[in-house]
Amino acid sequence: MGAGESLPGDGSILEMHHYYSKFMRECPSGQLSLHEFKKLLGLQGLDPQGDVYIKRVFDIFDLNQDGFIDFLEFIAAINLVIRGKIDQKLKWYFKLYDADGNGCIDKKELLSIFAAIQAINGHTNMSAEEFTNMIFQKIDVNNDGELTLEEFINGVESDKDLMELITKSFDLSNVLKVIQNGRRHSV
Repeated sequence: MGAGESLPGDGSILEMHHYYSKFMRECPSGQLSLHEFKKLLGLQGLDPQGDVYIKRVFDIFDLNQDGFIDFLEFIAAINLVIRGKIDQKLKWYFKLYDADGNGCIDKKELLSIFAAIQAINGHTNMSAEEFTNMIFQKIDVNNDGELTLEEFINGVESDKDLMELITKSFDLSNVLKVIQNGRRHSV
């Protein structure tokens, strides 16, 4: 974050009112659809892989799975991004990668989500295949081709370089900036 940017404060009534006003300005119905979410983040017209990733992020933020992000879900997402402890964020990343929800991440899931993230961020110094192989090589302790939540968290937390790579690759600060500063206006 730059010197002039401020993080949300202590969860005060004033701060909640600020986010509520911003949320209602961007989303007068009080419920953010997937289409509005993409529009808010300036991410319409993505390739199919990018769309898959944004849909996964949306689905994870949509806690009650009703197809909309309401204000409470919006605040929960902001809290995770800003104030979340590292293990909370790692659990969130795990959930994001575990596309079929079976409690394990396989190589295909990780490859697919990393390729989707590359499609959005457009910058990386390794291919999706290299990234996936490296992750599994470092943290698939029992070499079964799947990562459990425990393997994932322990593996990432015990490897400083991997932690940095994971947090940079899946950085949510662009989402945060849009939430803090309002929608990007197209010219």
